Amino acid sequence: MRQLPNIITLCNLFCGALAIICVLHAPEFRVEFNGNDYTVTNPEPVYWASALVVLAAIFDFFDGLAARLLKVQLPMGKELDSLADVVTFGVVPGMMLYRLLRSAYYQMPDAFEVSMVNLAPALLVPCFAAYRLAKFNLDTRQSDNFIGVPTPAVGLLVASFPMIVLYNPYNLAHWLQNIWVLYGIIAVLCYLMVSEIPMLSLKIKEKSLKANWTRLLLAVLVIVSIPFLNYATAPFIFICYVLLSLAVPPKVTPI
Repeated sequence: MRQLPNIITLCNLFCGALAIICVLHAPEFRVEFNGNDYTVTNPEPVYWASALVVLAAIFDFFDGLAARLLKVQLPMGKELDSLADVVTFGVVPGMMLYRLLRSAYYQMPDAFEVSMVNLAPALLVPCFAAYRLAKFNLDTRQSDNFIGVPTPAVGLLVASFPMIVLYNPYNLAHWLQNIWVLYGIIAVLCYLMVSEIPMLSLKIKEKSLKANWTRLLLAVLVIVSIPFLNYATAPFIFICYVLLSLAVPPKVTPI
């Protein structure tokens, strides 16, 4: 039973590794451009990776819960959790953004002249995620709440993008096919992960309504927004989460 939290964490990592395979194995098709044949990879089937990231987030929630219930919160579990998170909520979102950037460039006249340099900024997301997780493991101020946006929140946000592109709620797919919008999203997410902004933790440690009203408000917003926003719920909740943390800064343990 002492290994149960670690097993759940490894399920998180397994989902992340499988999501990478889904991103890499998007089907290919051939197109003709200026009399030449080119092989193009279709980014839409990446939505299977989106589902795996959501499943991994569920495992990520329950491994901590299991550790607290079994009272086996060991240093190894914390390190293992970060290693799993950097893959699932760092590498996978970076690869998804890479696919989206490449898809956006395919719509431009000079699509087949795009350099790797144009697509490489997507890989900053896993780099900043790794830095954020290493910082979290050493930062004693983040025992109750977070400083900077947690990587699972970033992973779930980016995981919603393939679904938005596929179903196009409120014509949001148009914006996710704009290279400058994608560059802006990458820059904002990287900044938020390593910023010194106190962010709300969703873990409930006190049972009073006063201590948890912000968490309950977020839960209500999720329930209410899903029927209206569909797959656009994730970006909406992410924005609400950041704004709520800025408006009502949670307490963090001083250094």
